[in-house]
Amino acid sequence: MCQDVGKTGKSNRLHILHCPTTTGGNPQGLARAERLVGLDSRSVAFTQNYIAYRGDEVLWEEGTPLWVQQWRCWKLLKRACREFDAVHYNAGSSILPWSFSSRWASPGSPKWMLYTAYANVCRRIERALLRNKVIAVTFQGDDARQGDYCRQHFNISIAHETGDSYYTPASDERTRQRIAWFDEYADLIYAVNPDLLWVLPKRARFVPYAHLDIADWLPVDKAPTDTPVVIHAPSHRGAKGTKFILEAVDRLKAEGISFEFILVEKLSNAEARKLYERADLVVDQLLAGWYGGFAVEAMALGKPVICYLRESDFGFLPEDMRSELPLINARPDNFCKVLREWLTVRRRELWARGGTCRQYVERWHDPVRIARDIKADYERIARAKGLPVATG
Repeated sequence: MCQDVGKTGKSNRLHILHCPTTTGGNPQGLARAERLVGLDSRSVAFTQNYIAYRGDEVLWEEGTPLWVQQWRCWKLLKRACREFDAVHYNAGSSILPWSFSSRWASPGSPKWMLYTAYANVCRRIERALLRNKVIAVTFQGDDARQGDYCRQHFNISIAHETGDSYYTPASDERTRQRIAWFDEYADLIYAVNPDLLWVLPKRARFVPYAHLDIADWLPVDKAPTDTPVVIHAPSHRGAKGTKFILEAVDRLKAEGISFEFILVEKLSNAEARKLYERADLVVDQLLAGWYGGFAVEAMALGKPVICYLRESDFGFLPEDMRSELPLINARPDNFCKVLREWLTVRRRELWARGGTCRQYVERWHDPVRIARDIKADYERIARAKGLPVATG
């Protein structure tokens, strides 16, 4: 069994491990902000993707053999045990594999039984070795969403538009099981999208996206032109409602409305930012019921954003945040009308709405403010578990 090593006589700052994904850049951004508020935080991801959010460490590259990947997972678990006071999981993911998709093996086959046995051992060992640490987990989207729940309870959702293969009965059940495991294991449960709180444990709470250094993403001066630029940057066209956006763009262009539309896909975050800076109006997503990290980046640049906001989820938000939401709300069935309005009769309001968006990001998506809030949670749990916590 692992033993805590006392950080070799260093100060009693809590040592935080954020792992194991780069989803939305949120774990990497939060780790950076936590260092600014006095924590010794490090983000470690299994792999990097094309978006290339900046983090502290990546364990393997594409093409690394599976056995090497698993060996490095076990090494990370050992480090978590020896070097850190807290483990903050992201995207509902674990260090070792706790379960696996049916695409890896047919249910009931020998390979299925072998994988199941291995996952069960991994889950028990990981939880046992880290039981004396502060354990936090942030759910970020489809790691918690379930197609059957969405179709039953929402009129508009990703599940309504992505077909039967996006969410399946097996994936829904696997998601519920993983949530239940984290409910047993984690001291702190967070969600960056309010709709997730319908399916997470009651004690889970909403925290805003913290991936962005708002001092680095400053508003861009852009001279007005006769041809406003509209930008949409989907990570998954089906999940973001891109088809409704493309249909509206074609319709408005056929009506003779002058604007430039840019669809941003498969670019790194740094490359995409150069295009975002050209925007007069940004369209985020029309199905999830909340805005994503892309919208936060656009608003930080002083750009107004259109997005579908599901009002029934607002009860999970701070009251002031609800009242200050500056995004332009649109559903798939009225998006064309909303976009037409803001490109024509309300076009002169775009600059002012963008300024309001920037103010909103400064208040609600300041990563340092969010890090201070989460730091207080870490410290409360650490004291309860008898871990040394620095004062002052």
